[in-house]
Amino acid sequence: MSHAKPAPLTARRSGALKGRVRVPGDKSISHRALIFGALAVGETRISGLLEGEDVLNTGKVMAALGASVERLGAGEWRVHGVGVGGFREPAGALDFGNSATGCRLVMGAVAGCPIAATFDGDASLRKRPMRRIIDPVIEIGARVLREEPGGRLPVTLQGARDPLPIVYRTPVPSAQIKSAVLLAGLAAPGATTVIESEASRDHTERLLVHFGADVKIAPEGAHGRRITVTGQPELVPAPVMVPADPSSAAFPMVAALIMPGSEVMLTDVMTNPLRTGLITTLREMGAGIETVNVRGDVGEELADFRVQASALKGVDVPAERAPSMIDEYPILAVAAAFAEGTTRMRGLKELRVKESDRLAAVADGLRASGVVAEIEGDDLIVHGKGRVPGGGQVATHMDHRIAMAFLVMGLASDKPVGVDDTSFIATSFPSFVPMMRGLGGELG
Repeated sequence: MSHAKPAPLTARRSGALKGRVRVPGDKSISHRALIFGALAVGETRISGLLEGEDVLNTGKVMAALGASVERLGAGEWRVHGVGVGGFREPAGALDFGNSATGCRLVMGAVAGCPIAATFDGDASLRKRPMRRIIDPVIEIGARVLREEPGGRLPVTLQGARDPLPIVYRTPVPSAQIKSAVLLAGLAAPGATTVIESEASRDHTERLLVHFGADVKIAPEGAHGRRITVTGQPELVPAPVMVPADPSSAAFPMVAALIMPGSEVMLTDVMTNPLRTGLITTLREMGAGIETVNVRGDVGEELADFRVQASALKGVDVPAERAPSMIDEYPILAVAAAFAEGTTRMRGLKELRVKESDRLAAVADGLRASGVVAEIEGDDLIVHGKGRVPGGGQVATHMDHRIAMAFLVMGLASDKPVGVDDTSFIATSFPSFVPMMRGLGGELG
């Protein structure tokens, strides 16, 4: 489970960014399209699939579990599924590389099948907590045959012979926990319900409906949802056109905002309201982001965004917005560094258990380039001065989003900014460096 040798990179102050780009397909939907294709009976065609390492690993795992997975061309894939509960026992360990999403969702899907499977990944994934998935799937009837201390990988799971429908209240707002329970519940007779006190990303529910499952969603309290899936459906193959990933679009979007004279058009970006917290926040800061050409596909809305360089001001970002932009805080922190005034991002507890302790990594990276930032409890506070001195060398801690965020910062800071490793960018955005160069960014 080794990774490529480190690939350091430096970003230098560049001129205005100009151009029209489509960032890669959404990572969340790409993982799920492969998994649902494997759980449907018959052939599912996928277009626009993100061909990053994380998603390709999920595809390999689906093949190891008995589905037929075939690449037809760039972003074009065909999956011949085995039906709900139809996974076969894999010959070896399932290697998810860097991907917690792939690992956690498939744990749910396997928990409802009468097979044993070992889940593993790279050094970064082996550090991440899996207990939050293991606890509910045990209630459904799965058993843990082995795990590392703290419920960490490698984990061997024995799926349930007779899975039980459960009602499960998630301890934290997490699309991964919710999805794992719903996927396990597909194999159980009757209704499986997940209760969330705060709504998390709903791609799983939307795709379940797209593939023919019976899903009911009701409000729960002020911000929550109660999601119920009827088990043992026959999922019907359905074509999936994967929209562009808003979490990837965030990087060229912020780069265009902070680099004077820039104007960039981002096309086909998914605008699911549970994913657009960053755009809401940037607009509050004064960002010139215009939505054009809104349309829909696979139950998801998408749109094009025209982004123009803007003078940003500091804002207070409420904690309840965190689930809708949890992956965007590193790049928001960079926007905040170029804003005038203080930005306070509240309630970022979840960032401590991402690919790295993302909260600490972001604060360290900002300070390395002369930005005043502090962490108070679970809040990140950035004191923006409208410009960034730069000159820092950033430790990415094997985290793709930290690497991309600080490369964007270097494009607009007074002195160059270096990152110690860009090899992990390939997990989510393999074309990031060439795309930013194509818009006019100096990376080298």
